[in-house]
Amino acid sequence: MTVAEELSSLLETRRVLLIAGCGGVGKTTTCAALGLAAARRGKRVLCLTIDPARRLAESLGLERVRTEAQSVAPEVFAAAGLDVPGSLTVMMLDTKSTFDALVTSLAKDDDRRQRIMGNVLYKYISTKLAGTQEYMAMEKLYAVKDDPAYDLILLDTPPTSHALDFLDAPERLVDAIDSPAVRWFMDAFEQSGRFSLNLLQRTASSVLRGIGRITGGGFLEQVASFMSEINELFGGWKQRAELVSSALRGPEVGYLLVTTPDPMSLREVRFFAERLGTQGVAPSAYVVNRVHHVTPTSASEAEVTATLARHGVMLGADGPKRVLDAAKQERRLGELDRLHLIALEGGEAKAAVVEVPDFPRDIHDVGRLAWVADVLC
Repeated sequence: MTVAEELSSLLETRRVLLIAGCGGVGKTTTCAALGLAAARRGKRVLCLTIDPARRLAESLGLERVRTEAQSVAPEVFAAAGLDVPGSLTVMMLDTKSTFDALVTSLAKDDDRRQRIMGNVLYKYISTKLAGTQEYMAMEKLYAVKDDPAYDLILLDTPPTSHALDFLDAPERLVDAIDSPAVRWFMDAFEQSGRFSLNLLQRTASSVLRGIGRITGGGFLEQVASFMSEINELFGGWKQRAELVSSALRGPEVGYLLVTTPDPMSLREVRFFAERLGTQGVAPSAYVVNRVHHVTPTSASEAEVTATLARHGVMLGADGPKRVLDAAKQERRLGELDRLHLIALEGGEAKAAVVEVPDFPRDIHDVGRLAWVADVLC
């Protein structure tokens, strides 16, 4: 089985593919190309992106990627001469609305849901708390994982050094909310059943009164109210987080690590692979973008001149020499890439390594996206 066939088999055997890599390695393009490849095989594909680049929208004929599902119009594929019996849908993650949907599903009644969502602390946690975005990406993925409208779901993860933080985001968010300090604060208020500092230790009481003078007493009341309400949801929330975390490690989920032959990018992707290993999973495949191939440079200037003439290309007197110099440079880059890619050999998991060439033109439309799809699988 070739490496491209191995990647093709992932499209057939996995329900979810998470695509990770550092910034600038073509991760978003890879995600879109895999979605196109699967749609051309008749699959109904959802590309879920956390931080969509404008290029993703442009390559799919969309003005921009929105938080609601958008299907790529069949006319876009037809204009590029592509036969796509399946469908390709794109959606951007909205952290706040995903968090709201989670609270709505766990709250026992509308009054409790409205109190939580109207709380100033909830508004902060649901939009700005570190780790919330990664957790909600997994929550959204869990919510759509079993949606019968899709056969395959691709998650384009954030292009940062923390691209795999979503692996333990559920546990980290639960630990933050269930920390000893938070439990201590909740216990103090729940014993009195109202906003009161009487049951707190004297030193803690004076500290909180000082905070109250700075922020206003209403802020502490909001904190107390939020903690009391969220405690009602916490059992369900914690159970949900455990389900989400478990789903990330299930047999339906595959992990594609994207890189380039650049040594820094390769070091990052090796780190990602090791991080996956600590979570009990292994990379399903590597995709290496912008690879220079070793090309022969044995042609003479006379042969290059004759070839250019046959194709009606006029480059001037020094044209053949410039063509040969470019070919030699491409060969040198190809040999260098070969040396760098040794870093992906000999890993614990024998994952397929799919190489995508350094195309001479940018990938900014569906037709050129099909070039990448054809190479990948």
